[in-house]
Amino acid sequence: MSKHRLGEFEEVVLLTVAILHDEAYGVSIIDEMEKRLDRKVSIGSLQTVLRRLEKKGHLSSNLGEATKVRGGKRKRYYSLTSYGRKILEHTKEQRLSLWNAIPSLDHRSGYA
Repeated sequence: MSKHRLGEFEEVVLLTVAILHDEAYGVSIIDEMEKRLDRKVSIGSLQTVLRRLEKKGHLSSNLGEATKVRGGKRKRYYSLTSYGRKILEHTKEQRLSLWNAIPSLDHRSGYA
C-alpha cells in the first residue's frame, strides 16, 4: 500500500467525499472543502484529482438523474471504494504515528 501515497490535496478530497457520503459531487465537494478549510478550490483542479483518484481505484462514480435546474445535465456522484477507505486509514495511521512521536510540548522539553 505504501507505493500509493496520497498527496495532501488528494487526501483532503478523499476525506471530503467520505464526509459528504451520498452527496459528493463537484460543487458540493468544493463547498465543503472551502467551508471546512477556508481554502479556495478551483473546479478544474478538483476534477483532475477526482479523475486521478478514480483511476487509482480510490473512488468510484456514477451519474445521477438529469434535472431541469442543470439544463438536463446529470451530476457525477463520487464515493470511496474499499481500497480508498484502506488508503485513508493507512494515511491516518502514518500521520498519528508522526504526531505521537513528538516529545511533550510543555516547557520542560525546551519548546516554547
